[in-house]
Amino acid sequence: MALYAFNRREDENLAQAETELMFSIGKSYDLYHYLLLLVLEVADIAGEKIDQALQKRMPSHEDLNPRRRFIDNQVIAQLRKNIEFKTYISSKKLSWINNSHIPRLLYNKMIVWEAYEEYMKAENNNYLSDKKFITRLITDLFSNSEDLHSNLEEQSIYWNDDMDYISSMVEKTLKKFKTDSGEKTPLMPLFKNDEDEEFVKILFRKAILHSKKCSELIDKNTTNWEVDRIALMDILVMQLAITEILEFPEIPVKVTLNEYIEIAKYYCTSKSSTFVNGILDNIVKEIRDEGLFNKFGRGLVGETLTDESL
Repeated sequence: MALYAFNRREDENLAQAETELMFSIGKSYDLYHYLLLLVLEVADIAGEKIDQALQKRMPSHEDLNPRRRFIDNQVIAQLRKNIEFKTYISSKKLSWINNSHIPRLLYNKMIVWEAYEEYMKAENNNYLSDKKFITRLITDLFSNSEDLHSNLEEQSIYWNDDMDYISSMVEKTLKKFKTDSGEKTPLMPLFKNDEDEEFVKILFRKAILHSKKCSELIDKNTTNWEVDRIALMDILVMQLAITEILEFPEIPVKVTLNEYIEIAKYYCTSKSSTFVNGILDNIVKEIRDEGLFNKFGRGLVGETLTDESL
């Protein structure tokens, strides 16, 4: 999407485009914490409801004996104490205060949700079941909420298409949580390491700088199609794939192709993945035939080694 935005710029300011790319990645990381915070907000509402029921002038048996399993969820308790999480939320001033209707709306959806009833009534009350429910709450209930999606889009243009990916980040984070995970348990970092951050910048920069070369390869390997007739997003996906194949010798070609075919399914038309796959296969063949590959180490996985390359 950052590459698409650059192609729509009139000034072709690469430095500014790169700054916007890194800002958008930072906003995605905000959303990662924002979704975790949403779990706590929903739990707080559940706690409020129990307190309100207990204060009735004539509380019922259910009011006096509330089901506390959700608000006593062990993973929620761990998140509340997590130092890294609290520090980030505080430093970024992330809050649902100005959008408090969303946690309440999701709470109302949750209490009539079949998965919630199963969780609250289940005989097995343990850490694993607590973790599974919180994971489902985010990946199923939150992810499929049109109200939440609309609200996030209103809050930030950078969150328009991040929900699925960020939900998977949260799921991976929770998988690493254990019963003894304390307040210093690390969450997922913005970048795995400095190399990851550099990879993002280099791929973006070189995809732009080598766009002419990529266009020539696409044009040459597109039967009965001219580049200006191909959808821009299809071209940009192939542009990134070609750049990664040529500029990152440690990444296997098959890994690159699989990644960008999946990206095409998400960002392009329904037929794009097949179209992109066919063109990229032809381009890879040409690159191999002309000896333009410079793969080494892990990047050689799947490659046929010749005597010269040995």
